[in-house]
Amino acid sequence: MGARKRITAEQRKEALAKIAFAKLNNVPSSPRKMRLVADMIRGMEVFRALGVLKFSNKDAAAKVEKLLRSAIANWEAKNERKAEGGELYVTTVQVDPATTLKRMRPAPQGRGYRVRKRSNHVSLTVGTRKATVQTNENEETTNTESQN
Repeated sequence: MGARKRITAEQRKEALAKIAFAKLNNVPSSPRKMRLVADMIRGMEVFRALGVLKFSNKDAAAKVEKLLRSAIANWEAKNERKAEGGELYVTTVQVDPATTLKRMRPAPQGRGYRVRKRSNHVSLTVGTRKATVQTNENEETTNTESQN
């Protein structure tokens, strides 16, 4: 491996040490409802986000709260220390549609209406504020290089 490649690999490894990831698959609620909850906590400090989710009256908030606790635990295991207040932030929350179960509901005059039971996947990333700034700068640099 060349020197330049080794240096960039080490920088990438250091940046990844500052973030943690958690994913929740096949949640039986619609992506639209889940995105309402995800938008509430995006970019927030993690302990403040836990408070917001705890007192939210949406059903999806309980699932996202559990996912956020898992991401925090992943970060703590990776860095071998406890997270302090004001240190970790929710960097990204992504809600993608999963499989849709199609069911039939009886309708008048012998017809059947289609019922779509939607589900979704939620991906959540937590990291320090510095890690967030560094990853955004790297994305902007690659975007400007590709435009030229």
